[in-house]
Amino acid sequence: MSFVARLDPALRHLAEARTDLSPDVLGAVRDSLNQRRAEAACGVGTAGVQIEDRVVASVPVRIYRGAASPAPAVLYCHSGAFVLGNLDTDHRQCVEFARLGRCTVISVDYRLAPEHPYPAALHDVTAVLDGMAADAAELGIDPDRLAVAGSSAGGALAARLAQRAAAKAAPPVLFQLLHQPVLDDRPTASKQEFDTTPGFDGPAAATMWRHYLAGRQATDDAAPARATELSAAPRALVTCSELDPLRDEAIAYATRLMRAGVSTDLHVYGGTCHGFDSLVPQWEVSEQLFALQGAALGRALHGDADVRTR
Repeated sequence: MSFVARLDPALRHLAEARTDLSPDVLGAVRDSLNQRRAEAACGVGTAGVQIEDRVVASVPVRIYRGAASPAPAVLYCHSGAFVLGNLDTDHRQCVEFARLGRCTVISVDYRLAPEHPYPAALHDVTAVLDGMAADAAELGIDPDRLAVAGSSAGGALAARLAQRAAAKAAPPVLFQLLHQPVLDDRPTASKQEFDTTPGFDGPAAATMWRHYLAGRQATDDAAPARATELSAAPRALVTCSELDPLRDEAIAYATRLMRAGVSTDLHVYGGTCHGFDSLVPQWEVSEQLFALQGAALGRALHGDADVRTR
């Protein structure tokens, strides 16, 4: 059966969409994505969420406040294959997380490859997490209730932050939310199978890693699936799409977390392609995903406090 027949009918209009990350068109792809996401961000309802752009640890961020200070906080890493995106890219997702998770979300405008290959983006998000812990009072957040989250390439950054926190090389975090995460530079069956899927495909994944690594050999610091020790990692929610070259690495990583004794929820959305929640955010399945993610953040960041209150 072709992947088009396997796509949910609500997504079949996207069947011919492709992500071309070739160096000669990358600038145009960036400009087009930035314009579309900026326009989309203007139409997002933000009732109940206060938003400000500022700088933390010399890195531009956007802060979404969905709860009174001092609020639990989520460091968010946007999608974009390490080479695309900015603070508008996942604006709607950040609003939903702040509102549904009753927390503050700090989205990071990390540097992009190929101009700034690994480890620039990881250095940026690490600096912001350090700043969140060090300047918690000034930011109006609770340093004892921090989480990390990311989508696609942002999922790689979030997963690595969680690993660093577990190794006490970064401030402690309670929870990691990984959506359609980039985790492994190595071949998988889904990368081979989904070589022409909308949103993202196997060839785009290979190009992404070439841009990000810039000739370096991958290590666990760049590709979190290469890490050998996961038992101290924070609890996790991993969500992915059925028709996505990144599907197998997400499932494999969630399975490894569970086998290491880490409380982990794994959800595979059948009939969906990579980035469906950004491509059709008002679709009922996208809204179900936002609700699931918001509820998971709420449990992780407010669970103990809720128990004490009751």
